[in-house]
Amino acid sequence: MKNFPDLPPVWTIIAIGLIYLLNWAVPYFLFDFPNAWVGYGFMAIGICLILWSGLWFFRKKTTIEPHQSATTLLVEGPYKISRNPIYLGLVIICFGCVFNVGNTLGFLPLMGLFWVLHTRFVIPEEKGLLETFGKEAESYIAATRRW
Repeated sequence: MKNFPDLPPVWTIIAIGLIYLLNWAVPYFLFDFPNAWVGYGFMAIGICLILWSGLWFFRKKTTIEPHQSATTLLVEGPYKISRNPIYLGLVIICFGCVFNVGNTLGFLPLMGLFWVLHTRFVIPEEKGLLETFGKEAESYIAATRRW
C-alpha cells in the first residue's frame, strides 16, 4: 500500500465496486424494495451534502486534504450538524448503492467504508483539531455530533 492514494473518495469507490461485485457474484441475498429511485435519492443527498460541505472549505480558505493540518476550524453550515459531513455524504452515497442493487451483502462494504473512514480519517483529524485549535475545538467537539 506504499503508493496507494489514501483518500476518502478512493475508499468510497472501492466500497461501491465491492457492492456491485458482491451483487453480481452472490445474487442470493436480495431484498425487494418497491422503488429503486430511493437509492438514487440517497445518492443525490450524499452528493449535495459533500458539495455543500466542500464549499465551506473554499469559503474559509482551508485545506480539504484529510492528511493536512487545518488552518480554520469549520463550525458553520453543515458543520453545525455534523463534524464530518463529507464522510457522512460518502456513506450515504454507498447506502444508496446498496438500495439500488437490492442485495443485503452490500451492507458489508458499506460497514467497511464506515470503519475505514472512522479509523483512518475521523479519529486522526479530531486529534489534529484538538492540537491545533485547543479549547475552541474541544467546545465544538462537545457540542456537535460526529456522524
